[in-house]
Amino acid sequence: MDSKIRRMAILASMGVILLVSLLVLYANGDRGGGAPKATAQPPAESGSKDAGGQSGPGNNGVVNGQIGDDLSAFLKDDTFFDPEVNPILEAAKDNAARLSMVVTSVEKDLRIQIVDTQGELVTGESFFVRLERLGEYKDLDKDGVIYIGDLAAGEYYVELMPMEGYRVPENKTKVRVKDKVEYVAIDDISLLLLTEADIDVAAEDTEVADAVADADATEIQQLQKTTANSRVGIDVSKWNGEIDWDRVKNAGVEFAIIRAGYRGSTTGSLVEDSCFAANMRGAAASGMPVGVYFFTQAVNEVEAVEEASAVLQLIREYELDYPIFIDTEGAGGNGRADNLDVETRTAVCEAFCRTIANAGYTAGVYASRNWYNNNLHVDKLEHYCIWLAEYRHTPLYQGYYHMWQYTSKGAVDGIAGNVDMNVSYLQIP
Repeated sequence: MDSKIRRMAILASMGVILLVSLLVLYANGDRGGGAPKATAQPPAESGSKDAGGQSGPGNNGVVNGQIGDDLSAFLKDDTFFDPEVNPILEAAKDNAARLSMVVTSVEKDLRIQIVDTQGELVTGESFFVRLERLGEYKDLDKDGVIYIGDLAAGEYYVELMPMEGYRVPENKTKVRVKDKVEYVAIDDISLLLLTEADIDVAAEDTEVADAVADADATEIQQLQKTTANSRVGIDVSKWNGEIDWDRVKNAGVEFAIIRAGYRGSTTGSLVEDSCFAANMRGAAASGMPVGVYFFTQAVNEVEAVEEASAVLQLIREYELDYPIFIDTEGAGGNGRADNLDVETRTAVCEAFCRTIANAGYTAGVYASRNWYNNNLHVDKLEHYCIWLAEYRHTPLYQGYYHMWQYTSKGAVDGIAGNVDMNVSYLQIP
C-alpha cells in the first residue's frame, strides 16, 4: 500500500472515531450527563411573579412545582389515594375516632371517663355505657364523665356503647367497686381538674372567712416579730393579685401558705387557683418556704379523696416545706357543703388528711375558732396540723394548735391591699 492510500485510510478511521464520539456525547447530554440545555420558557401569565419562581394568580398557586403549603393536606382528601390501598388515610381517621374508658372507684361507686387517644376527655356527646346486670347509663351533661353511685362492692363489666363517628373498645372493661375508701390518691384526677376559664367563677369561688366573726378590737394587723419558737408568715390566693415575692421576703415574711385550688360551691367542680403556679414559682425564686391549702366543698369522703388527689396533682412539680391543709369554712350559706353535720364534715377533713399523709406529706386542717368548736370533732383531727383562725390579740380557743392566723387585714410590702397573716409554731427551719 502506497503512502497516499495509507493516509486516506487513517483519515477515514479517525473520522469514524470522531463521529462515534460525537454520537456518544450527544446521547449522554440528553440524559443529564452534560451541561443543561437552555429551553424556551413560555411567557409569564398576567399577575404571576417571575423572580424566584414564586406563585401568583397567574400560575394557579404553584410554588416550585408544589400547590399550596400544607404538606399534610392530602390526608384530608378522600380522593387523593385509592381508598382500597390507602392505609395512611385510614389509620389517621381510625386513630382520631378511637375512644377508650378510664374507670375509677373510690367507695361503692364508679366514675367512667371517656377519653380519646391523647387521654383527653371527649365532651359534647351523650355517650352511653352499659353496666353488667344493671343496665345503661347516659352522659347527660355531655362532659365526658359518667358517675354511678350506690353500687354494691364487687366486680363489674363496663361496656361503652357504639356512637356514630367513633370507634369504641371491642371488649368490655372489668372493674372492681371498692367496699370502703382506701385514702389513696386517684391517678387520673387531672381529667377532672378545671381552670377558671371553664367555670362561672362568681358562682363557684365563694369562699367566706368565718374567722371574721371571731374578730374584735384587739385584732393585730402588723407583722409579728419572730421568736425563738415561732415564724411569721402569710397565706395568699388569686385574691391577692400579682405578688412581688422578693419584696415580701425582704419585709420579714418567713413562710407562705398558697391556695392550690378549690371545689366549686355550686357545681362541685375541682378548680385550680388562677395564680397558684405563678405564686409557687415566685415564692421558690425568692427562697420563701411554702405550704399549700385547698378550699373544700366536699360533701362526703369520696369527694375529699378527690380534693386531696387534685392537690397532689397540682404540687407534683414543687417542693413543700409546710403542710398541705384542707380549708373548711362557709361559702356564704349557699355552698353545697355549708349544711353538713358535724360527723360528715369531720369525716371529710380526715379523709383528705389521710390521703395526703398516705402520699408522704404532712397534712393539716384550717378552720376558725367557732368552726372548730361547733362544726368539727377536733379530737379526731388532733394528730394532724391544726391551723386556727381567730382575729384578736390573744386567741380564746382552748384546744391545741400549730399555726395561728391572727388577721385578714395585714399589710406587707410587695402585696397590694390586705393580706392574711399567721404565726407558725411548727419546728421548720
